[in-house]
Amino acid sequence: MENAAPDRLQPALPKHMYVDSAHWEQERDSVLYASWFCVGRLDVLGLDARHRVAVIEVVGESVLVTRDGDGRLHGAYNVCRHRGSQVIPRDPAESAPTTCTARSLRCPYHSWTYDLSGRLLKAPHTGDLAAFDPADFALHPVAVEAWAGFCFVHLTPERATPLADDVISVSDRLQRYPLVHLQIGRTLHYDVAANYKVLAENYNECYHCGPVHPELSRLVPVFAGGGQDLDWEQGIPHRDGAWTFTATGTSSRSPFPDLDEHERTRHKGELVHPNLFLSCSADHVAAYTLWPLAVDRTRVECDLLFAPDEVVRDGFDPGDAAELWDLVNQQDWAVCESVQRGMSSRAYRQGWFAPMEDASADIRRWLLPRLAQPDDDDG
Repeated sequence: MENAAPDRLQPALPKHMYVDSAHWEQERDSVLYASWFCVGRLDVLGLDARHRVAVIEVVGESVLVTRDGDGRLHGAYNVCRHRGSQVIPRDPAESAPTTCTARSLRCPYHSWTYDLSGRLLKAPHTGDLAAFDPADFALHPVAVEAWAGFCFVHLTPERATPLADDVISVSDRLQRYPLVHLQIGRTLHYDVAANYKVLAENYNECYHCGPVHPELSRLVPVFAGGGQDLDWEQGIPHRDGAWTFTATGTSSRSPFPDLDEHERTRHKGELVHPNLFLSCSADHVAAYTLWPLAVDRTRVECDLLFAPDEVVRDGFDPGDAAELWDLVNQQDWAVCESVQRGMSSRAYRQGWFAPMEDASADIRRWLLPRLAQPDDDDG
């Protein structure tokens, strides 16, 4: 039996979970480091080919993700087991992943060398040590899995459950969208002065759409009414004559071929906690990867994904989609930053969700059980 929608205001998370730096560190360590975290598209990371390495900053940790000669994905902390040097030195201020082709990983400090799975191959001047077993000195592992063309890592692999378990419902609802084959046509970059949970809660409700997104509400009229009782399973209809997320509601691009009759004229949205948003139109997908950087700062990469045959077509121009998404995004980030500033006031204690915002409470349902788990990491 389905639970009835709440008939009263529901309490949001308390203030300190959005503004307190000590809580941010706890949440990072016990939740973000213990969850599957999306790090972007496989092809952009170069991991769609063999003998490839990507170095990625994941919430303050430098991570190596590799694809070996047999095509298997591997992950490891970018920390040599000898003296702690980074195996591939990287400036933490650099946001874009470092990618390269390699058949092994050699630490530049003392030349300890590892294969692409993280196994120690060579440690100079250790051959005569009686008690030295290279098998004991593999790189510290990170779990890696792929889904729908995206790469995910789990920084606490001993706690990792299969990624498929986390995305099973999303996979079912988006099964006719060719996500795994799509290619990036445009990337929009943002630095948002707000906690990543503020962005997730904003994405998960449309109570704000009428006042914040007038252009979007003209394209999708039901959004203007607050988004109550929307049927996300079937998708959200556009205004008459419109079928995609552009200013005109149309495009010269063709809809994805396997969509059902609803999906060819409607919009679907999904949130894969903690950091992947998917907004699916009939001809393109806006994929948001959130990179939490501090208690009050989140970097966002919005990749606009299109069918490969559209991307290579003469005259391909994603500008019609990019123009609308950039407008909507900037409206969202501005209001999220306002929320963050308001939450930082001494007057603020806790927010509330109206019944039509019940989906926004998902952040509580996802986060709170994970915060309650003990931290088994011995360092």
